[in-house]
Amino acid sequence: MNPILLIPARMASTRLPGKPLAGIGGVPMIVRVWRQAMASGLGPVAVAAAEPEIVQAVEKAGGRAVLTDPGLPSGSDRIHAALQILDPAAAHDVVVNLQGDLPALDPEVIRTVTQALQTAGADIATLAAEIEDPAERENPAVVKAVVAWDGHGRLGRALYFTRSTAPSGQGPLFHHVGIYAYTRAALTRFVGLPPSPLERREKLEQLRALEAHMSIAVARVDRVPLSVDTPADLAKANLLFKTP
Repeated sequence: MNPILLIPARMASTRLPGKPLAGIGGVPMIVRVWRQAMASGLGPVAVAAAEPEIVQAVEKAGGRAVLTDPGLPSGSDRIHAALQILDPAAAHDVVVNLQGDLPALDPEVIRTVTQALQTAGADIATLAAEIEDPAERENPAVVKAVVAWDGHGRLGRALYFTRSTAPSGQGPLFHHVGIYAYTRAALTRFVGLPPSPLERREKLEQLRALEAHMSIAVARVDRVPLSVDTPADLAKANLLFKTP
């Protein structure tokens, strides 16, 4: 494998405007995510930015960022566009898509999703953690991964993703962690597909891949990383990075 790690970022967040540049312990959030990605040691890291100010912030911190069309509809489209700029010769055969709002992401988790792609021989790999908070079981904001796990319960095959409580009955539910590793061919195919019926219904992009018979491996992780989506989340992140 020869991975490249890409972080899509745009300023237009309805719940937290200007989110990529939100300060966390005096450092822009996108820079913190870039640093965690670099710490994984998997390969080159770049930010796929929708606005010049994001590029400037990353470059000021010593990172690499490329400007992409602000009208692109999704993070997947944005990293695909950045890939054409950064690697036109297709030297990288694996593309890792990291959310730009995970400032405390454990670098080991990035390695886990990449290894899952190789181990399972899948088109795409992603992550899930067991839901421990009972309120999350019914919360439609918490996306559930329905997974056929292997005998050890650490690696499996995605059967479905939903905002509903699924599967029904007794037993654990799994919170989908939206980090992806794609084979390069799978990413190219995925962004070329039209939005699928289930994707539109659930508002979950990964269902497009399943409806197109693409395989998604799921690796189990122990916890869901802090995602900064609201001012309250930003306050939590600042506490996390507060210097004693």
